[in-house]
Amino acid sequence: MDSNQTQWASKAWHLLSLLRAQSPLIQCITNFVSMDIVANTLLSAGASPAMLHAVQELPDFTPRAAALCVNVGTLSPSWLPAMKAAAQICNTLRTPWVLDPVAASASAFRFEACQELLRLRPTVVRGNASEIIALSLASAEPHANASKGVDSVHESMDAVEAAKLLAQTSGAVVAVSGATDIVTDGNRVVGAHNGVAMMQKITATGCSVTALIAAFVAVDKNHALDATVSALAVFGVAGELGMKMAKGPASLRMHLIDALYGLDEAALNSHVNITSLC
Repeated sequence: MDSNQTQWASKAWHLLSLLRAQSPLIQCITNFVSMDIVANTLLSAGASPAMLHAVQELPDFTPRAAALCVNVGTLSPSWLPAMKAAAQICNTLRTPWVLDPVAASASAFRFEACQELLRLRPTVVRGNASEIIALSLASAEPHANASKGVDSVHESMDAVEAAKLLAQTSGAVVAVSGATDIVTDGNRVVGAHNGVAMMQKITATGCSVTALIAAFVAVDKNHALDATVSALAVFGVAGELGMKMAKGPASLRMHLIDALYGLDEAALNSHVNITSLC
């Protein structure tokens, strides 16, 4: 492992250790499909998840959260006000929050909702290539054929320039999931190369890593790009270790969560694969 890889592995282990020591409370306004695996991902990593979305509870609860994860996967008109209100509370308190713009261009309502949330200046935006490309185009048609449901029709490397543009215009760190996960703040571009293809066959792994990013940013608020890269690498390494024992997507889901729970410094040192792309 070269010195750059060693530094990244050390950083990832440091942040994972902080996460386990601090057990930050992560509020998740996420979709019905993902709630179970998102909560289990956060618990296995060492965080404390809270699946709370009633707008009436937000003034009491959101200020206690170390970070907020907003996921629009099963978006409805009744949930959007809560998402916006929670994000506004986080901005007032300078609490980091992360946006997952699932299937951003699938409908006019969803696209506009994602635009409204972007205007509330998330700390990190994490999506697939098609979602990031759609959001980066200010003049894009809401019904443009940029995505196929929640699946990307682009590779992550196709979205590098779009991710940089979105980061520059939104002020967020932008992460693009794919065979290589791309993370940029509009200037730096970093690639995280961990993970296995079968993770795409498990519902809500993308949602789960978004929540994990929120947890990592919670313990390193001043270095959102590094925290995001580290979270992606940790989740990817857990997938690689889980794949060694898995027979298919169902068992990979179980072994991924187990691997994340048992992840140690030696495993990160030998598996982390992160490179600077710009």
